[in-house]
Amino acid sequence: MSQRIFITATNTNVGKTYTTIQLLEAFTKMGLRVGVYKPIETGVNGLPADGSLLLKHAQVLNPQLKALRINDIVSLSCSLPAAPYVANKGKKIDLNLFDHALEKIESLCDIVLIEGAGGLMVPLDEELMMIDLAHHFKATTLLVTHCKLGCINDTLLSINALKQENLPYLWAFNCRSGDESFTQTSLPYFKTHFNSLYLIGRDNTALAQALLAKIRQENIQESVCVI
Repeated sequence: MSQRIFITATNTNVGKTYTTIQLLEAFTKMGLRVGVYKPIETGVNGLPADGSLLLKHAQVLNPQLKALRINDIVSLSCSLPAAPYVANKGKKIDLNLFDHALEKIESLCDIVLIEGAGGLMVPLDEELMMIDLAHHFKATTLLVTHCKLGCINDTLLSINALKQENLPYLWAFNCRSGDESFTQTSLPYFKTHFNSLYLIGRDNTALAQALLAKIRQENIQESVCVI
């Protein structure tokens, strides 16, 4: 199994796809063969837009992925731009579908970035939430958060959910134009309460290294538990 990173966010339209592409490039520069997977994409009319963009970038960075098609990268697509539970009309999702797709991708890469849909508590079906996929994939989670007013609340709620589920994680900001007030309204809190802060676009290499270190740490802990 390759190294797995599950990319989620505090909400929809926060920048998961942009972040995934940035990290694909960072890991490639570190000498790793990258792979990408988006289990579910909603709001699809024709080809999945996010999945197609991810596949295009990943194939440039890792030519071994050129044999893959969009259906290999996006396992479940729905036309309605809504939570998978709603878009898929409440149908039960068979996680074996995702496992088989990941197995094919992982045969071609050293590290695979798995992009979720929406935030952690987005419902998939009657039983599963998006956060359950991080568990199922046994992946280290990267939480992407925004820089608008309210990011403190949104970030802390998502971090709390990850802690309650005992999931290994890191988190990073994706600041955009128009977020100029961030340095005055929110950043002072984060600087006071967190030792490490990562900004997508500025700290890509440092974040990629930290994610690999987190994965190694988790692997060591699992080995100790097995022994």
